[in-house]
Amino acid sequence: MHVIDRRLNPGGKSLVNRQRFLRRAKALVQRAVRDALKDRSIREFDQEGEITIVRDGVHEPTLHQAGRGGDRDHVLPGNREYVEGDTIPRPEQGGGAGGSAAGTGEGEDEFRFVLTREEFLDLFLEDLELPDLAKKRLTAGEVEGFRRAGYQTTGSPASLSISRTMRNAMSRRLALKRPTSAELSRIEEEIERIERREPPDPGDAELLAKMREERDRIARRRLLISYIDPIDLRYRRYEETPKPVAQAVMFCLMDVSGSMTEHMKDLAKRFFALLHLFLARSYRHVEVVFIRHTDRAAEVDENTFFYSRETGGTLVSSALDKMIEVVRARYRPDDWNIYVAQASDGDNMAQDNPKAVNLLQEAILPIVQYAAYLEVGREEDPMAEGTMASESDLWAAYQGVKAPKGRFVMRKVHHRREIYPVFRELFQRRGVGKQVPAR
Repeated sequence: MHVIDRRLNPGGKSLVNRQRFLRRAKALVQRAVRDALKDRSIREFDQEGEITIVRDGVHEPTLHQAGRGGDRDHVLPGNREYVEGDTIPRPEQGGGAGGSAAGTGEGEDEFRFVLTREEFLDLFLEDLELPDLAKKRLTAGEVEGFRRAGYQTTGSPASLSISRTMRNAMSRRLALKRPTSAELSRIEEEIERIERREPPDPGDAELLAKMREERDRIARRRLLISYIDPIDLRYRRYEETPKPVAQAVMFCLMDVSGSMTEHMKDLAKRFFALLHLFLARSYRHVEVVFIRHTDRAAEVDENTFFYSRETGGTLVSSALDKMIEVVRARYRPDDWNIYVAQASDGDNMAQDNPKAVNLLQEAILPIVQYAAYLEVGREEDPMAEGTMASESDLWAAYQGVKAPKGRFVMRKVHHRREIYPVFRELFQRRGVGKQVPAR
């Protein structure tokens, strides 16, 4: 049996086909997304864009007529040179966009298409997560909790609201003018007083008849209008509501002093742009605190952190002091998962290094889940040529920091192309790939 879809273009068909294609070529598309990121500016990190993959990577087997072998007879219109039975040479196969010159071998065509912003970010951030979540479980979603949501007319006895039920009952009794027990008692006492009167007064018999009739009416009305009716019952109502599983905060510390060249600042900003994009995209309950420093540190907003220009001296401990100040003011360590990422060129005042190490080791690492130090270097550093680069004073000082295994890591980068591999190494999901030890 053969099923042929002859619909012109049913709703959603193109979307399904696109998703099927992305699943089939996922590895190639992911590689293309990460390669495309190297050439993007910071402002373009989370935008849609065109990517290119090799056409052979999405090739599907098809049945077609063989290009070589066999006997073929063709009748070509406009032929004035050949007659039936003549042999003509086969033309050479030309190269594609990615191949060699025509007539020298097979080519490799490129397949270009545009990814939406959502598709781009999903593929880019798929296998990344915050490391070391031992203190609290942190998920990208939410769990369902319950909260009070008014009242309802049905429910279990345990959820009965006595105060609301009694208020409704009193309102109903007042509206229907239900006689009170005091009214009934008063008329019964009056009847009893008249009955005990000796000798009876003229007209007592008629009065007693009227009063007994009124007593019966009151008693009957009290029975008809009950003290509490089923329509008075009110039960407390609860509804499911999303609640965060845990809270986390990421501190981004960046050196913007005069020793940081524009190339170094670009590397640091690219790292933090990836980090901010990753956190904002993957976790709904992660706050980001931006701190930039020269010889003084300040907490700034996202736009100032990435795009404002500032220079000055270098005092790394000022940023660490500022972070501790913010933690004490807003982020209680018992309630928050705290992460910190620091970027610098390694230049610092010699007398400040011991203080910076002491703050990091004694005040920061005991309260954080994870700390990463990224040292950015000049593009012409010896590391780019495969030789050993000299260590900066801050790098040498941080190497002496004693921290639990995996809680404090250090990396160096010199080129744009190194940013994403280092970022991926620092935040790769556990069990995905192989972790590289800290250098």
